[in-house]
Amino acid sequence: MSILVYIENIDGTLKKSAFELLTYARAIGELTQQDVIALNIGTVDASSVNKIGEYGVEKLIQIDSEKLTQFVNQAYASIIAEVAQHIGANTVIIANSFNGKGLAPRIATKLGAALVDGAISLPTVENDVWKIKKTAFSNKAIAHTELHTSKRVITLTPNSFEAKVNPVSLTMETYDPKLVDGDFSTLIKNIVRATDKVALPDADIVVSAGRGLKGPENWGMIEELAAILGAATACSKPVSDAGWRPHSEHVGQTGLAVSPKLYIAIGISGAIQHLAGVSSSKTIVVINKDPEAPFFKVADYGIVGDAFEIIPQLIEAIKTYKNN
Repeated sequence: MSILVYIENIDGTLKKSAFELLTYARAIGELTQQDVIALNIGTVDASSVNKIGEYGVEKLIQIDSEKLTQFVNQAYASIIAEVAQHIGANTVIIANSFNGKGLAPRIATKLGAALVDGAISLPTVENDVWKIKKTAFSNKAIAHTELHTSKRVITLTPNSFEAKVNPVSLTMETYDPKLVDGDFSTLIKNIVRATDKVALPDADIVVSAGRGLKGPENWGMIEELAAILGAATACSKPVSDAGWRPHSEHVGQTGLAVSPKLYIAIGISGAIQHLAGVSSSKTIVVINKDPEAPFFKVADYGIVGDAFEIIPQLIEAIKTYKNN
């Protein structure tokens, strides 16, 4: 038996979550004495391929097809399940990303496997029973899940497991899957990405702002702070509803759930719906002039003050630090 880890790429470059998955899969492989095999669908650049070996995985299965240049949920799920059966994998590991959340239940159904979505820990194994911690109730609780089946599908929460380099020699094998016309009934013809920005789901640092910014004309300082930190920008739901920022930046229970290493909330009160999408962040910094703002109750660090005074000073302090 072996472990199959599906890694995602964007325009040929592996996503940051891919290296977390490779490290996580390798750790499970060491725990269960199983080989780990990576799977990539679509063209990937040579530098990304080399990095797979740097993170401890010795074999990559590569699939290329003109029909698979864009992500197709049904087709990708069928292919991943087919490859798992081909190599005799009893465990499939994928990212708990937008794509992964659609793939996981389909793959589990095709394989007759148990499913854990949003895993945040390595499993403990006792008498062939796997126990894994996962987030629950919009990240407000931790569930201890037991898997009693011989096959399992695990989706790993981004930024919950640190990627660690462990160089090995990598071999690559091409695979020609069966493509079923019925899997292509719904197609994505084109994806337009903001290529000059850090992607929110993969960001280590997120700078987020709310109605305390008073209007879209004041977002320049948020974008400047994000730029010097190498961060993604985000916003609260009222901000996106008002049209100040695009809905793609809305984080919260009804928007994106993020789990960066650092989340900076500026002018956001901290309603429970917003906290549900950011509570798994490693460190939360809150800047708000209202000392009674609910966000301060969950913050690791809090600054009570006017964002229009604090943010420019913070930007200048970071610039000075970097210059020195």
